[in-house]
Amino acid sequence: MKWNIYAETEAFSEKVEPLLYEREDIYSLFLGILNQIKQGKYEDYFLALAEEEEEVVGACLMTPPHPLQLINFRDTPEIESELSELLLEVGVQVNGIVGDRETAHRFALAWTAGTDQKANLLMDQGLYRADAVTAGLEKSPGTWRIASKKDAPLLEGWCLLFEAETGIKVSSAAEAARKIDAFIEGKEVYVWEVNGEVVSCMKKTRPSKRGITVSFVFTPRNHRRKGYARTLVAEVTEELLLEYDFAMLYTDLQNPTSNKIYQEIGFEQIANPVHVSFVEV
Repeated sequence: MKWNIYAETEAFSEKVEPLLYEREDIYSLFLGILNQIKQGKYEDYFLALAEEEEEVVGACLMTPPHPLQLINFRDTPEIESELSELLLEVGVQVNGIVGDRETAHRFALAWTAGTDQKANLLMDQGLYRADAVTAGLEKSPGTWRIASKKDAPLLEGWCLLFEAETGIKVSSAAEAARKIDAFIEGKEVYVWEVNGEVVSCMKKTRPSKRGITVSFVFTPRNHRRKGYARTLVAEVTEELLLEYDFAMLYTDLQNPTSNKIYQEIGFEQIANPVHVSFVEV
């Protein structure tokens, strides 16, 4: 078995996509980011495959400063340690890993053994899939619409609050503004409006052949416990399922309220990935 680094996305995709699409739901994050790399959304990226007699047994990608993603297709124990050695050898810095619990654990052990860093569990995640929305859900007052440029200042602030609450890297105000502008330009953000006031938001992201992911579900504290987010996600997911076979989302399993809400909508947990961060000792 050997890890091979790929500079060209097409050669990488040609080898790994058939395996990814065998479990399109489980590998939706990897597929989504790979598609974004191919579309030119990331200038800096790292792609590598573990290959054995022309068979792909492992795959990784990273778009710094985002965490490494690693898939061990055959649960081959040495894949994680050999990838860690390769990354250290070529001087690639890793600030965390997202993926299957056991795979992430084995990589973290190898990475911290070869560096002056320690591993912290940043988030114990639930990966959920919905093929249909539960019928008869109670609806909150209001209506949804696609966000427009007039919503940008509000959504920029919510973006910063969302990042802080979820514990992911907090953007600067300028970075948040660029993100929201891109989301609005791509018609990716949806808002829930009550009597002319926007009270909740969500976005669609990372489409694949059959699926789409729901993210950035946020309601400010003064509007919570009124069912706005549940109704927004339910109604927009139902709309998205007219185009896609299934919808995906990630949750923090330490937040029982949000997990309960998504299950009520019709999402079912299909995996338990983790986000592990690496910090200096």
